[in-house]
Amino acid sequence: QVQLVESGGGLVQPGGSLRLSCAQSGSIFNLKGMGWYRQVPGKQRDLVARISSGGTANYADSVKGRFTISRDNAKHTLYLQMNSLKPEDTAVYYCNAEGWRSYWGQGTQVTVSS
Repeated sequence: QVQLVESGGGLVQPGGSLRLSCAQSGSIFNLKGMGWYRQVPGKQRDLVARISSGGTANYADSVKGRFTISRDNAKHTLYLQMNSLKPEDTAVYYCNAEGWRSYWGQGTQVTVSS
């Protein structure tokens, strides 16, 4: 059974940094890529960053140059390093894995506020 468990969220001041982690347990058949999404109340869940199984990373325009996605295959863990955080980055962040089906974590809250 596949599980994705996020951690690392919290409250941070504008300009600060956080690193999110997503620990994967269980094998994912035909893994195509993994990504981070975020959602604020009343809005759709949006892609923040994605990394393909081959290691190619893509970012939403709003986070380019500030966020970095990476994956440690040996530890089966996905990361999102978030720097220069802004209040508009406040959201629940979800980890996603694309295999023969899509898998989601439970989400972790990130709040950027002074």
